[in-house]
Amino acid sequence: MTEEKKKRRPSVALGLWLIKRIERVLIRYSLVADTPFLDPSAFSWVRTLEADWELIRAELDRLLEAPERIPNFQDISRDQYNISRDDKWKSWFLYGYGYKMENNCRACPETTRILESIPDMYTAFFSVLAPGKHIPLHRGPYRGLLRCHLALVVPEPREDCWIEVGGETSTWEEGRCIVFDDTYRHRVENNTGGRRVVMFIDIKRPLKFPGSLLNRVVLFLIRLSPYIQDARRNQVAWEKRLDCT
Repeated sequence: MTEEKKKRRPSVALGLWLIKRIERVLIRYSLVADTPFLDPSAFSWVRTLEADWELIRAELDRLLEAPERIPNFQDISRDQYNISRDDKWKSWFLYGYGYKMENNCRACPETTRILESIPDMYTAFFSVLAPGKHIPLHRGPYRGLLRCHLALVVPEPREDCWIEVGGETSTWEEGRCIVFDDTYRHRVENNTGGRRVVMFIDIKRPLKFPGSLLNRVVLFLIRLSPYIQDARRNQVAWEKRLDCT
């Protein structure tokens, strides 16, 4: 272990301790259910997203014509090495913790326009799982966000490609959204011979005041953390490599 990592460990432990206590406060002010899966109809923007899904799918199809240009998730977010170390989970970031990936967004103008209409959208990217990819049980970093998957490509048989959240299982349907709390332990399996692609979106959890204010402060601090800044630098470096090819 490097000296830098050793120095980080106490600060990371303290950060996790604080986050857990903040989450307990936040959930008291939540305007939506505290359940693994949430009703998509509780979010007005879901209707718009589902209505325009084919526009997003068309831009995805163009990206998939050159899959080598789409990086592995862990090449951008190094934290993902804990759950994925192969080349079977790829990500095309449009937004990451509020940071706009300008080059990637220019490649997907309609998708970007649709995403920017979502209130409190914080992160958005195409999440591509290769055939046979398994993502093991893990927990999301912070309960102040909720996750949406808009299904764009769902392989058959559908029942062999699924997500489990907090012990509950769901499958995807093209053009439809599922919304869940990723701080419940969750995992994904694609046991088919086809590729699964979703638009992966994180939004701020709807909260009453003062929970909303607290959440804004915490997300601002997370955005400035070494983990997010490192991912941002990795994304920029990947774009530069593509420009040179």
